[in-house]
Amino acid sequence: MRRVSGFSFLIVLLAAICAGTASSAHAERYPVVYNFFEGIPAELAHPGGSLPGTNDWSCRPSAAHPNPVVLAHGTGGGAQTNWGVYAPVLANEGYCVYSATFGAYDLPWPMSAIGGMLPIEQSAPQFADFVRRVLAKTGAAKVDIVAHSQGNFISNYFIKRLGGAGEVDKLVGLAPPWQGSNAGGLAELAEYSARMGAKPAFDAIAGFVCQACGQAVRGSDFVLALNSDGVYHPSVTYTNIATGLDASVVPYTSGLVPGPNVTNIVVQDGCTADHSDHVGMAGSPRAAAYMLNALDPAHPRPVPCGYIAPFAG
Repeated sequence: MRRVSGFSFLIVLLAAICAGTASSAHAERYPVVYNFFEGIPAELAHPGGSLPGTNDWSCRPSAAHPNPVVLAHGTGGGAQTNWGVYAPVLANEGYCVYSATFGAYDLPWPMSAIGGMLPIEQSAPQFADFVRRVLAKTGAAKVDIVAHSQGNFISNYFIKRLGGAGEVDKLVGLAPPWQGSNAGGLAELAEYSARMGAKPAFDAIAGFVCQACGQAVRGSDFVLALNSDGVYHPSVTYTNIATGLDASVVPYTSGLVPGPNVTNIVVQDGCTADHSDHVGMAGSPRAAAYMLNALDPAHPRPVPCGYIAPFAG
């Protein structure tokens, strides 16, 4: 029998360890609790931290999932608080998953964990820098994006206005507000204010705390400018996952603009037991299954149908 020297054995052992630490798939299975609020305890326990399974800068995308997934939170969300469900779902499927907080005020925690407050034109460059860091660290050619609510605007601004189209393969949007929202009649109030010559006052009030919120209103300068050349970029594949019970994107069909490289899904179609609303979309097992199928259409999985609670998902 051939004997292996201690030195040779050490080399083999080190090689095995290195291979394991740079593995493309997460060996650990992360618990998944389908509740939008699952990310909040993580933020409270580790302020400004990362959810388990995310931001592993040694992760290398696999042949099965060559694109890292970057998460783009909604208004008031953050790296952990918005993604307590989707982060472990994606990590368990073997994706390299990355999440950060964009558009927060430069204030101490907990304000630093509340993203989507700044104008989208300021949040999007932060998102662009993060995406490019992910590409540089992982060696991938493109990322896929999973976005929620305002995160769709941030992502699409990066794609269409900051040169990101060549760096993004797919954008999967949860409750996207592409054509703006008339929630609470705000769009109608904005139009009336403009006719009365009070548009600057309306804009100042609407953006007093959340500067991005007024930008999401139907007919806002931001929405009109971003959509001036069409909602979508022709080189990116879009999947819009909407809920007919959305009280924040009104009407919900604002996020279902048709296009040649676009798939539109309403979670209640074929499942009247789904009561998920705008927030609950980020905690819903049904929406999560649609998301996974959009990222990997070659290997579709059954989409569950059962009671899904509003707000929590």
